Amino acid sequence: MPQRFRAACATVAALMAASVPGLSSPAHAATVTCADGVWKATYHANTTLTGTPRRTVCDAAISENYGTGAPAGTTLPKDNFSVRWTTARDFGSGGPFTLTAVAQDGVRVYVDGVRKIDSWRNVSSTQTRKLNLTIPKGRHTLRVDFAAWTGAANIGFAYTPVTTAAADKVKPLAPAGGWTAYSTTTYRPTVSWTRNREMDLAGYRVKRCTDPCSWQTVSGTALLTGASFTDVPLANGRRYAYAVAAVDKAGNESPLGGAASVTTTDLPDPAVPAGLTATDTAKGVTLGWTASARATTYRVLRGTDQAFLQPIGTGTAPTYTDVTAKDNTVYFYAVQALDGHGNESARSSVREIRRGDHRVPSAPTLTAAPYGYWDGVRLAWTVPAGDSGRDVRVYRSTVSPVPAGATPVTTCRVDHLSHSCSDEGDLKRGETYHYVVTQVNVDGVESKRSNEVTFTRPGDSDPPAAVTGLTAALTDTGAIAVDWNDSPEADLRRYELRRARVHETEDGIVLEVVTTEYFGAETSEFLYEPVPDGETWAFFVVAVDVYGNALPWQEIPGGYVTVTEPGEPEPEE
Repeated sequence: MPQRFRAACATVAALMAASVPGLSSPAHAATVTCADGVWKATYHANTTLTGTPRRTVCDAAISENYGTGAPAGTTLPKDNFSVRWTTARDFGSGGPFTLTAVAQDGVRVYVDGVRKIDSWRNVSSTQTRKLNLTIPKGRHTLRVDFAAWTGAANIGFAYTPVTTAAADKVKPLAPAGGWTAYSTTTYRPTVSWTRNREMDLAGYRVKRCTDPCSWQTVSGTALLTGASFTDVPLANGRRYAYAVAAVDKAGNESPLGGAASVTTTDLPDPAVPAGLTATDTAKGVTLGWTASARATTYRVLRGTDQAFLQPIGTGTAPTYTDVTAKDNTVYFYAVQALDGHGNESARSSVREIRRGDHRVPSAPTLTAAPYGYWDGVRLAWTVPAGDSGRDVRVYRSTVSPVPAGATPVTTCRVDHLSHSCSDEGDLKRGETYHYVVTQVNVDGVESKRSNEVTFTRPGDSDPPAAVTGLTAALTDTGAIAVDWNDSPEADLRRYELRRARVHETEDGIVLEVVTTEYFGAETSEFLYEPVPDGETWAFFVVAVDVYGNALPWQEIPGGYVTVTEPGEPEPEE
């Protein structure tokens, strides 16, 4: 079989099988009485289709390849024979069709006895003929004549509706034979109708109306492919009318047909849901209410204005979580109960709630730099534009990474305008600290932590060694000369020379510091010139380094030195 003919025949066979319901192959029937849409084929031993047929069969499709031999099951010669196929069928509303004939040798196609395709000659290869034709509504006959003269012979034919919206403007016929049955058990009507005979039918729509009648589609957005539909009108004792429209593949809708009506049973409405509550959660706004008598489902309504509430979802349980609620928005909610028979309650009382800000702020980007005279640290952070939280939490630790359970520090004073804070309160000299910061929004949602930064406070916490060689002596003029050895400390900043009165008590000697003199690191002596009054003075020197470290004078080895001035001391009060 030539490859081109095999492909063409396969296409024609598929199209033809689709056009004849219940038949999918070109199998031969045993009877000469053929059903509507099935081809009656008669074989003749000449090319003029005359005389008594040698064979009569029913074909589901015209798709034959005889090759260079005689047709199978016949006593026909291999050359100079002919076949005639005839059929009749109802085309419904009719419309545009494409007639396709593929043959070697001659082929003629007739519609209602009028020749539409004529290619009646002996050819050496398979020829294809196509014709676009509008077929009127109703019943029509088709006839295909084929003649094989010499050589190879084959024949294929199909007629298919054109289903593009641009080409097909013919509406289907209205469905007929409609009726409606109402169940007093389920309280639901079932609408049925007779199937259309349209070859390009896509499906049906069921429509309903009440008084005053305004037809509304109740069968959903998808077309029905069956011939019945069960509706759920309100079980309220009213009368409902039904009708059916057919729709073809081009989208044309028929006039309404199959009209029928029913009167429903009058059932009471479900009880109004009570006790509506609303809770803001991380997943959404969760609603809860008391179950209503006779309710099978609930409808949830929502709005940003309590006067305009719209349905947002349904459920069978007396609870619902609105996962579509937006952050930082005030909503109003209400609930209605439905009984499964179309009846619904009045809406519940309205519940108002503010949806909080559950968005997680962005993690800041953190930097650190030394700050202040006492060498604290200034932390600074950046956040994406428009994503600043309401607050910032600063976490500090002497170990890295900063522990997850760390407590925010309060010593770092936050400046929200500059996105920074300064920590200089209780940092130890020479200690290394690790910092992270987070953002917190108005509803307490905390961001992930920033990157970790590290700061080591310069210096140490070790005080300079005690000053040695401390002496104090009266001079010839009655002044007191105080002297001490230079401190060897490399980080020495100053000396503090303190003078104290000496009081003898029952508990021992008590020193009362009266004056403190401050000297740079290059000074190691000082001359007091007091008025001689017989007082006994104690002197001690405290060394202070550049980091402010110093020994308490009480802990200075060697303590202090004393000098008594000449003269009589003033009596103590």
